[in-house]
Amino acid sequence: MKHCFYNETVGFFYNNSRKELTTYWRTKDVLVVALGLTVSVIVLLTNLLVITAIIINRRFHYPIYYLLGNLAAADLFAGIAYMFLMFHTGPRTAELSLKTWFIRQSLLDTSLTASVVNLLAIAVERHQTVFTMQLHSKMSNQRVMILIFCIWVTALLLGLIPSYGWHCLCALEKCSSMAPLYSRSYLTFWAISNLVIFLIMVVVYTHIFIYVKRKMTRMSKHTSFHPRYKETMISLVKTVTIILSAFVICWTPGQVVLLLDGLGCKSCNVLAVEKYVLLLAEINSLINAIVYSYRDSEMRSTFRRILCFACYRNSKYTPTVVKLNTTDRRTLSHNGHFTVDSSI
Repeated sequence: MKHCFYNETVGFFYNNSRKELTTYWRTKDVLVVALGLTVSVIVLLTNLLVITAIIINRRFHYPIYYLLGNLAAADLFAGIAYMFLMFHTGPRTAELSLKTWFIRQSLLDTSLTASVVNLLAIAVERHQTVFTMQLHSKMSNQRVMILIFCIWVTALLLGLIPSYGWHCLCALEKCSSMAPLYSRSYLTFWAISNLVIFLIMVVVYTHIFIYVKRKMTRMSKHTSFHPRYKETMISLVKTVTIILSAFVICWTPGQVVLLLDGLGCKSCNVLAVEKYVLLLAEINSLINAIVYSYRDSEMRSTFRRILCFACYRNSKYTPTVVKLNTTDRRTLSHNGHFTVDSSI
């Protein structure tokens, strides 16, 4: 019969995994916490701005923007989870109960998983709309809500599984180095799952990229096609490139490090880069808000209305009177409603 260590301290498991547990604040710890809190605050503010913009602007009440809002909510949650980590790290780690430690890790796992799965959903939605020559998906609001619900259920399951059994409290030899209370098999599963999602995203966006390039090549042979369509295509290619680059840079290092730790690599000094790859993954939550929102001209206009609310409130400005420039021109969609031309 296995002997479990439910009554032991966090320090016991850190010693078992040979992970350093300091009792005082080092310069490195202070810098990491300061940088982490700064990034968390920026992530919270930017994604809150995105959510507010989608709520108040009826032109954003379409499937892609609902998914964008859910991505912002996931990234907002990631900012909260990372901030919670910053307040419970360094010397404070030794003071945590096992329950609090699991909560700290579950918040991170749930938020980061929700963000990644939501990115995949956006990639699939964009693939569908680009190949059907539409600005917005035909997906109903009900189906979008079901999809969003499934995203969060998946994230919660992956985030809470370790707390409810997939840990190493009863098998110390299986404890990981980076997360001393987690089983290495869970880290391997989580890393591989995210890498599979990442590969699917690469395939989807590469397919979009190739299609758009070929479409532009064919269209360039004709002088009759609308310049606005070419502009939208070029913008889409740029957005796809930025998305893939940001995702590769921010996520790949962390997933590789987790996978190496999960596989029990003895010669890999994963602890030396642990905090930095996690911070890099968190920065992706900030980049998401910029890439998926700032490149949309209508979203930028809404941001200005929110940030300058006091100025507009004192004027005769009303939300219904919005002057659109040529890049903000609305387009008649398949269902007969005017929709904003988006380069997302």
